[in-house]
Amino acid sequence: MIGVGGPAAHIAMMRRRVVQRDAWVSDDDFVRLVGACSLVPGPNSTELAMALGARRAGWRGLLLGGVSFIVPAVVIVCFFSWLYEDVLTSGAIADLRRWLVPVVAAIVLDALCTLRTTAVRDARDGVVVVATLAGAVLGLPELLVLLVVGGASMLLRTPPRVMGVSMIIPSVAVVVPSLSKLFLVFLQIGSVIYGSGYVLLVFLDSEVVARGWITSEVLLDAISVGQFTPGPVFTTATFIGWHIGGAMGALVATLGIFGPSFLFATFIERVVDVSKRSRAFAALLRGVSSGSIALMVVVMWRLADEALTDWWAGVVFIAVFSALRAQALRRRRIAQR
Repeated sequence: MIGVGGPAAHIAMMRRRVVQRDAWVSDDDFVRLVGACSLVPGPNSTELAMALGARRAGWRGLLLGGVSFIVPAVVIVCFFSWLYEDVLTSGAIADLRRWLVPVVAAIVLDALCTLRTTAVRDARDGVVVVATLAGAVLGLPELLVLLVVGGASMLLRTPPRVMGVSMIIPSVAVVVPSLSKLFLVFLQIGSVIYGSGYVLLVFLDSEVVARGWITSEVLLDAISVGQFTPGPVFTTATFIGWHIGGAMGALVATLGIFGPSFLFATFIERVVDVSKRSRAFAALLRGVSSGSIALMVVVMWRLADEALTDWWAGVVFIAVFSALRAQALRRRRIAQR
């Protein structure tokens, strides 16, 4: 209920609770679990809550940890979705968007700046990033791009013996999908998305906006709500589901995008062991991670047209981004002491 600030904030809060206060796991074990969650698809902080629950009480703890982390956020997002659809006027939404969208753009850009050390740690990562950007320019599907650059990373990082993004389109007429189609699309996203929760932008762009289900303006509103409400950023899907199909749409979109995480969380310990033993598997995951972050840059560039609509939006964006960078610099200095 108080986890505002994205995955990094969630992980810090969990560490204070389960390591420092309650001593459920050691600091070393906690760090290993965090690393394991970054190696599997899905929302990292949500899967960490599940993994910690599993450490405490087996499969029951896994289920309870996941449900406890997700459900409060979903309820809050549903409330804001109801306000957005049934209470606020178009003028009020436009006023809110003028304030919130530049702030969200600044938050995502700050996340990209932080994640750049993950995306490009050496020349081979640079090759992966350039290849990803080229695939995006050519309009290749995101999943295909990520699979290709993941394979390329394996070839670059292992001996020889070891073996795109759709454009945001303005919707003239919004297409309303069936609930089953809505569920399957978000199930697909939840099954293949890899990296930070911010990578969700890439998949929503191609799988939802490009299909004509929502406009790019609604996507930005959904991102804003996901950022400024407690809990996982993936509840952006809840907002989109409500916009498309009301309460049932919110339910099926939420079940679709979070469902795979309950399965992936059961394999977290095994993934750590495999990545330690297999250089090829570790290289594949590293390439997919770098490619995912590169795709985020492409989507953010396109969303800038919607976020920075006037000089006031530009001022808000610069002010928030500068404040976030200053805060990151202070944290880095404190950590180095």
